[in-house]
Amino acid sequence: MTDSTGSTWRYTWARQQNERRRRAYRTVERAWRRRDDELRRLRALAVGLQGTAAAGVGLPLALGPGEAVLATVPGAQLVEVRHTTVLPAPDLVVEAEPGPLRHRLPDGVRVTDAGIAVVTNRRLVLLGGRGRRDWAYGRMTGLLHDPAAPVTLIQVLDRRQTSGVLLPPGAAAEFRFVLTLAFADAIEQRPVVLAQLDELIALHAESAPFRPAIATPAQARISARVPGGRRTVAVAAALALVVPAVLVESDPPVTPEVASAATAAPGPGVTRPPQPSPSPSVVRERRCGAPANPMGYDYCGGERVREPDHRICDWFDCVPQFWAGRGYLVLCRDGAVSLTGGQPKPCAGHDGVRRAVHR
Repeated sequence: MTDSTGSTWRYTWARQQNERRRRAYRTVERAWRRRDDELRRLRALAVGLQGTAAAGVGLPLALGPGEAVLATVPGAQLVEVRHTTVLPAPDLVVEAEPGPLRHRLPDGVRVTDAGIAVVTNRRLVLLGGRGRRDWAYGRMTGLLHDPAAPVTLIQVLDRRQTSGVLLPPGAAAEFRFVLTLAFADAIEQRPVVLAQLDELIALHAESAPFRPAIATPAQARISARVPGGRRTVAVAAALALVVPAVLVESDPPVTPEVASAATAAPGPGVTRPPQPSPSPSVVRERRCGAPANPMGYDYCGGERVREPDHRICDWFDCVPQFWAGRGYLVLCRDGAVSLTGGQPKPCAGHDGVRRAVHR
């Protein structure tokens, strides 16, 4: 059985598998590199950000002795909270992977002015059309970055009303990071931010995707020749066994009158069994470095896999004699997966275990 190029079906299967693996790897690897580059950029910014007084030239802002401008964000808006609230104390947490922000106002927050947000090494200032609003780091008692909107709310000792800034969504993540650095400098804790970034970089390096192994024609299963794969073969085999039995045990032909009576509403006390609803498809957004796969397997944590799906070796790189394993599914340090988790010498010959595979 050959295709138009003269290759056997096994070679066709191997070529398609390798192309699919390459596409999946390139997609995951590009996303991983983008995040790695961003973390390293933030690390360099955290080391070198000092600010200068010259950066404030042209702004209607008088800087104090030793005060330097770290960043300016045009298009910022002053917001105020209508009700009384208590914000969490300022901290030095760097977000592991910020989510997307929508340009909207949280409930109970209103815009009262617009202008330029200026971050210095001593305070945050909003230079608006109606005046100036200052938040000195030394007087901050509360700080909250909204996780869904580009809003930062601040409480200070000398002002009862909670206020803050609404920023353009594209500038919010950088602004928050610079503000964290400025506050860390004010309390002499910039090394804490650097240590967090070093940890995030190390954890991200652990999730680097592995280059997929090359699929060979010898790995092709006979079910690859049938549309639908092994599932189609299994269904066809089941029908081959069930249909003859149904034909032997079936009742005599039913007349139209009998069929009409049979389809009438059931009598009292008779209930029809509920129809099973189709199970929803599983959607997994996080894979923590695992290749995209329809089984929902990842490296993020959860239930260990002791009976993997029969398609696993189509999506993951399996060790030789994979199905001879008797443990749970693990990722070896050379990038292959094995069923030897929890067994003596797991991933033997593959540099040991790197992490478990979960679903």
